[in-house]
Amino acid sequence: KLLGNTHYIMVGTVVIISCLLFVPNIWGLSNTGKPTRTTPLFSSTATKPATIARRDAFSRAATSYVAPALLVWQSNIQGRGSANALDLSEYKDGPNGLKFLVTKEGNVEKPKPERAQKVKTSYTLYLNGFKEDGGKQIDSSKGIFGDKPFEFYVGTKQVIRGWDLSLLDMREGEARKLIIPSDLGYGEKGAGGSIPGGATLYFEVELTEIGNKLKLRPEQEQWLVDNPL
Repeated sequence: KLLGNTHYIMVGTVVIISCLLFVPNIWGLSNTGKPTRTTPLFSSTATKPATIARRDAFSRAATSYVAPALLVWQSNIQGRGSANALDLSEYKDGPNGLKFLVTKEGNVEKPKPERAQKVKTSYTLYLNGFKEDGGKQIDSSKGIFGDKPFEFYVGTKQVIRGWDLSLLDMREGEARKLIIPSDLGYGEKGAGGSIPGGATLYFEVELTEIGNKLKLRPEQEQWLVDNPL
């Protein structure tokens, strides 16, 4: 009888862990969904190491109990599944396959940001299309206690390339919908266990503030020359 009860407990544990894995964003993503990368020469809040989300910790602990085939299936439904038909007729073509739609005009009195200039942004990230197209929200700067702007030095590869290319073309106060192909996003590796490899990224982003220009050191100026976007 004791062995029988133990069997049911083990089965129940596996089922619970499996359910936790397959409910996206149940624990929140922390920084794992943010469009960050690391550039040593330029320091900002964007370069802080991403903390491991509670859900990621569960995923790592449970891989020995959940069949690998199910984890592959999870990645497929999160990033490569079919969304409702997305009308691209109003979208403009950006560089390298990027597409965008301006949803709010910016301040034409102010210039666009330059590389290595600090910017603040508000954003929401979806997979499989935008919310109205059946997409799933993965991360956002907008939380239950308000918007927490995400700031970084634009054009210095602190974020995914699709963001650098887009933000350098925007004005303060401008908002866009961005459709970023995987090669301008996280590529075939994905990110944080939450964004599968090859995923197209759907961002709603607003350039809320353009900061002062950074006074560049000689090595920073040379880095910009050696690392074009």
